[in-house]
Amino acid sequence: MSHDTASGQTSAIRPRTDDDIAEAATALVAVHATDGYPVEGVDDPEAWLTPPDLLGAWVAVLDQQVVGHVALSRPHGEDAVRLYVEQSQEPETRVAVLARLFVHPEARGHSLGEQLVREATQHAYGQGLRLVGDVMTKDKAAIRLYERLGCQIIGSTMHTYGNGEEIPAVCFVAPGP
Repeated sequence: MSHDTASGQTSAIRPRTDDDIAEAATALVAVHATDGYPVEGVDDPEAWLTPPDLLGAWVAVLDQQVVGHVALSRPHGEDAVRLYVEQSQEPETRVAVLARLFVHPEARGHSLGEQLVREATQHAYGQGLRLVGDVMTKDKAAIRLYERLGCQIIGSTMHTYGNGEEIPAVCFVAPGP
C-alpha cells in the first residue's frame, strides 16, 4: 500500500524480498550509528535480518529506498514469550515474536515504524498468533511507539549479548485482535 507523505514523498509498507536485504542492512547500520540499536548484529547485518524460523518480514520504502524493517519469528526462548505464556496460559505455539524493527534516521517522522508494527500485527492476527517482544529501556522512542499502539509491558529482563554483556529491557505484548 502506497501513501504520499506531507513532504510529497511516496511511502509504502510491503513484504520483504531477498532483493531488499542489502538495502535494509545499510539502513540498519545507519540506525546503529545513531541509536546504538541493535546492540548486536551489525557485524553481519544481513544475517541478523534473517533469523531462523522467520514467519514474515516487511520493509518500509520511501521514494523507492528501503528505509525500515520489521520481522516476526517463532519463539526461541525469549523472556517476553516465557512471561506472556506464564501470565496468559496460552501455549507458546500461539505466540510470535516482533523483532528487527527500525527506521533509518533520515526517514523518521513519516509514521513508518508505526505502519511496520501494524502490518506485522495484522499478519500475526491472521495466523491466530499473539505478538510479544522486548525493547531495551534505553530505546525510549521505541517504547513510546509500542505504548501508543496499545502494547502492554508484561515484565522486565536483562538482554544478554556479545561476551556476556547485559542491558535492561522491558517485555511487551501487543493488544489482541
